[in-house]
Amino acid sequence: MNNESRLCRDALASLEEGRVLGRDWPEPAIGIVHLGIGNFHRAHEAVYTEEAMLAAGGDWAICGVTLQGDVTKRDTLMSQDGLYSVVERGPTGVKTTVVRTLREVLAMPHDRVRLFELLANANVRIVSLTVTEKGYCRDPASGDVDLAHAGVAFDLKNPGEPGTVPGILVAALGARRDANVAPFTVLSCDNLSHNGASLRQVVCSYARALDTDLAAWIEREVAFPSTMVDRIVPSTTDADRDAAWSALGLRDEVPVPCEPFRQWVIEDHFPAGRPAWDRVGAQLVDDVTPFELAKLRMLNATHSTLAYLSMLGGFATIDEAISFAPMRSLIHSMMTHEIAPTLTVPPTFNVLAYRDALLDRYANPALKHRCAQIAMDGSQKIPPRLLGTISTRLARGESIARLALGVGAWFVFLRGVADDGSAYTINDPMAERLTSLVQGAGNSPASLVDAMLGCREVFSVELASNETLRRALIEAVAQLNKGARSAIERASLEP
Repeated sequence: MNNESRLCRDALASLEEGRVLGRDWPEPAIGIVHLGIGNFHRAHEAVYTEEAMLAAGGDWAICGVTLQGDVTKRDTLMSQDGLYSVVERGPTGVKTTVVRTLREVLAMPHDRVRLFELLANANVRIVSLTVTEKGYCRDPASGDVDLAHAGVAFDLKNPGEPGTVPGILVAALGARRDANVAPFTVLSCDNLSHNGASLRQVVCSYARALDTDLAAWIEREVAFPSTMVDRIVPSTTDADRDAAWSALGLRDEVPVPCEPFRQWVIEDHFPAGRPAWDRVGAQLVDDVTPFELAKLRMLNATHSTLAYLSMLGGFATIDEAISFAPMRSLIHSMMTHEIAPTLTVPPTFNVLAYRDALLDRYANPALKHRCAQIAMDGSQKIPPRLLGTISTRLARGESIARLALGVGAWFVFLRGVADDGSAYTINDPMAERLTSLVQGAGNSPASLVDAMLGCREVFSVELASNETLRRALIEAVAQLNKGARSAIERASLEP
């Protein structure tokens, strides 16, 4: 590959009309540092932010940070001057657009000095995150930082060399306080219940373990607005690279595939200012909770249920799974009868229309969202996505059969073997513990359920001791032991 054929800023002028969001690009300075520079951020917040600057100006360019120690993503993106393309795949075709708002990419721990130089700069007024649930180093029982987490323990002993999210944020905020620089706003964009409040609790509890005065300052001065984010963004494939090459005539090594749909609901609490996201489709609200719960329980819960049932039943992608009529019927009924009744939403939010839109999005044949990707990190995803709804329905004395099938499918998935005998890897921060529990339980549904209900990182004592839940899970596992597809067909016929 020669330099002339690679996507870079010098080549932007050669692009056809419509391949960038607007020709009059202001070359803004960095105003946002984003931790967790994955595909989702690049197809979501980065796009909204570029559109907002085109609409209303402002220095809100982004520095993205990878926290995994791998410099490959940093080096590839920076070899393209931070540019990449968004490959939007819909039922009617493919749209490819170059995004320019990413100005710098750093890799921890290699670029620690530069990262903290930026985080100390008053021009950086927002630090946003997409680090997934496990990146918060959160004790699920208390909601505080997990002091037993190896990374947290290291950071507390070495506060000048932090590597975890709470360690980085507290060190940076402490430096700004000491320099009399106003704090940045901390903006979580992860699928975590009450993500802003949850991150605030993690950060403040970490700070208390380090410096109680600093913790009090953070609690008093730093804003942690909650958000709800939505866009289906699969992993990048060679087909996406080929699509970018075909559309641009330039080689992009890191294009981002995504669906046309996107949504962003944000609590409007930004003392240091923000981009004009509301001018380009984001919803700025006082309370994000109703939208967050609708998304977590309707989309994320059914996505996880689809993923685990599909991994067992032999469906590779979400569109393939939802094309199986009994699966579509099951998910439709799960949303209609077990999830939607637990939601309290604004009058303008039509839950059943949202259900229908989700089913249509799942069926998008162009997206090819891999079930194995969604099945990752179940120990972190199952509690907010499924167990909250289960708890609500149990408290009301209502049925949970379909929800229990989703949780039971996760239990059986942890055996690591699909119904056809093919093996797959369990990718989860608790993988060793979970697989040990499952293997020790054998094939007995009751033994498996009892073993998993004993996992306190996932199930509270109150929920684990609920006999109605236990019986529903035993029934689900018993059906799944006969085969996922037959279990799906049986559940799809439930009234």
